[in-house]
Amino acid sequence: MTTIDEGQRLAATPFAGNPPAPLVSVDRAEPKFRAAVAPTANTTLENRLRWERAYRWRLRLADTGVVIASTGVAAWIQIAAIAQVDLTDAPWQYGRVFILTASIWLLLLSLFQTRSPRVIGQGVEYRRVLHATGMAFGIAAIAFVIMQSQGIRTQLLIALPLGTLGILASRWISRRWLQRQRVAGHFVSRALVVGNRYDVEYVIDSLQTDGLHAYQVVGVILDDPHGGDVVVDDRRFPSVGEVADVRAQAEALGADSVILASLPEGDRGYVKRLTWQLEGTAAELSLSSPLVDVAGPRMSLRPVEGLPLIQVEIPTFEGGRHLAKRALDIFLASIALVFVGLATPFIALAIRLESKGPVFFTQPRVGRDGEVFPMFKFRSMRVDAEDMLHVVAADNEGSGPLFKMKSDPRVTRVGAILRKFSIDELPQFFNVLLGHMSIVGPRPPLPRETDYYANDTYRRLYIRPGITGPWQVSGRSHLSWEESVRLDLRYVENWSVVGDLLILCKTVGAVLKSEGAY
Repeated sequence: MTTIDEGQRLAATPFAGNPPAPLVSVDRAEPKFRAAVAPTANTTLENRLRWERAYRWRLRLADTGVVIASTGVAAWIQIAAIAQVDLTDAPWQYGRVFILTASIWLLLLSLFQTRSPRVIGQGVEYRRVLHATGMAFGIAAIAFVIMQSQGIRTQLLIALPLGTLGILASRWISRRWLQRQRVAGHFVSRALVVGNRYDVEYVIDSLQTDGLHAYQVVGVILDDPHGGDVVVDDRRFPSVGEVADVRAQAEALGADSVILASLPEGDRGYVKRLTWQLEGTAAELSLSSPLVDVAGPRMSLRPVEGLPLIQVEIPTFEGGRHLAKRALDIFLASIALVFVGLATPFIALAIRLESKGPVFFTQPRVGRDGEVFPMFKFRSMRVDAEDMLHVVAADNEGSGPLFKMKSDPRVTRVGAILRKFSIDELPQFFNVLLGHMSIVGPRPPLPRETDYYANDTYRRLYIRPGITGPWQVSGRSHLSWEESVRLDLRYVENWSVVGDLLILCKTVGAVLKSEGAY
């Protein structure tokens, strides 16, 4: 290697061409190419990766057990069905179908990344499981048809529905277990939130109210020369440094996630530099989207020559998706009305024994496109309840134009029970069948409530109101008027059939708990 003295001598020598690059003194005790050494994970990041691996193994074992059990049962039924027939190769033939079907299924569950940390605890996890399962059986069916193998029909009729329900149920159980662990402070991401004060407060408030406890905010860094701690819902989050100190503060706090609530003004390369700085320190850098109340399925990333464009689908209020929603409404309402018809005589008897008057109560409500329709309910109040409204109006406990009272004197004793478990709303399935309502949708408002609507609030009337909806599974009467409107508007623009089914499942729990029902 050329020394410094040699370099000075060579630099004094004239050259006919370009001069050589200047020589730099190198300490022989240090590696020459230190910048070429890839960053390694620190203790915090290793802990994060460790619990993620443990949880993925939990899911992998559960998936494997369900797949083997369901495909094995299908193969056993097929073999048992032909046990009396002299087919010596039948056990091996159907056993081969069992092995190949299970292998393809497990392989597709891995290829579709159904156990990826990015989908842990998210609704997309279920969709990936369904897509992987559908693709696996499609490939298996085509393969066995080409090979002219017997037994795939039994796998389709038995293993497919049995295994799909089994995997979804195991994922649901695992998710409940994960949430309990997170409430106890385990399996959470320690997050450092960076940005201006307003956006940092919004991000923290959203993380605290998501109900999943996936993130534990351990500190904030404000893009503000005045700094100061951040207080959200009486909880104080310490401000720990400046925007240039994100890596150092994340390492000091043991944060494995950094959430960028807002970008520094005029610094387009900040995100790229920050990702480089966090290598080996954090597992993820999350960017808070300014698209408030726009659900993930409506957003997609489309890079154009290195420019990452976020495309947002414009909501539509007609077409195939809405026809599918209507078909689902008719199907579920028809089934529900069978049980409503069986229960109606007993409910009617209880209502009439306590107070004279009609069993059913009709009330004008505003539906889609502002059309008024009669909404049916089992009567839960005195017959003269509407005439007494002015007497109890001063005791209103509802927010905005809503009228709510926890101990409304107009409600009968039977009516209180009906309201507690939402039994009084069962006749609304007739409204669904008649096309006035949907099973899932925004809350149906009274005509007088629409007098208080702002321009944006009228968007609640773009689709049919629902028997249940986001307000039903989010607190019902405990919600403020503003929060109720926000939930309804979010639903109107982002609803999906899968989302409706999830709301229906959550409704069962909300009704049994009877929280906010009065």
